[in-house]
Amino acid sequence: MAVSAEYSAFVLELLEPLDGVSLRRMFGAAGLFCHGVMFGLIAGDRLYFKVGAGNRADFDEAGCGPFTYPTKTGEHGILSYYEAPDSLFDDHDEMLDWARKALDEALRANTKDKAAKKPAKRRK
Repeated sequence: MAVSAEYSAFVLELLEPLDGVSLRRMFGAAGLFCHGVMFGLIAGDRLYFKVGAGNRADFDEAGCGPFTYPTKTGEHGILSYYEAPDSLFDDHDEMLDWARKALDEALRANTKDKAAKKPAKRRK
C-alpha cells in the first residue's frame, strides 16, 4: 500500500483551500489531517474520506466501498473511511464539499471519543 509522493502532492493541492491540511505517513499509508484531526487517508494511491451518519449515504449512492486491510489472522478489517469517487477529481468544488463533510464527521467522532474518555466527576 505504498503512497507515491506525486499522488500525495496532487491530493494536497486539491485540498489546499481547506487551509491547514497536512499529511502524515503511517503504516504504509498516509493520513490527511486538518488542524490535528484525521479526516482522510491515502493508501495505494487511493483517496479515502472519513464516513459517518452525515455522509455515509453519499458514498453508498456513489457505489464507493470502505478501506480494508489484511490483518494478522488473514481477515480484512474495515475502517470508517470510504474511497472517494473518481468523479471528484474532475470537479474541484465537489471534492472540497466531500472533504468538508468528511472533516465534519471526523470532528464529530473526535468529540464523541473525548466525551467517552472523560472521567466522571467525583461526588463529595
